[in-house]
Amino acid sequence: MYCTIYKSAKKDDTYLYIEKEGDFSRVPDSLLQLLGDLERVMELELTPQRKLARADAEQVRVQLRTQGYYLQIPPKIY
Repeated sequence: MYCTIYKSAKKDDTYLYIEKEGDFSRVPDSLLQLLGDLERVMELELTPQRKLARADAEQVRVQLRTQGYYLQIPPKIY
């Protein structure tokens, strides 16, 4: 499965993964407004063996299939 990753202009270290480049049809409008302008960062292939820095690749794949997007937010720092 391939996906395209976008970086939020409003929210630091927040990334939106979608299935097809430029197709935000399954992303809620309220989320798009919250994220502001989105900058395309990269396209990559997600496989079960793929390692991602801040997300589980299988969880990303499941969310892309079920809801059409995956939102990566920065970890909470206590």
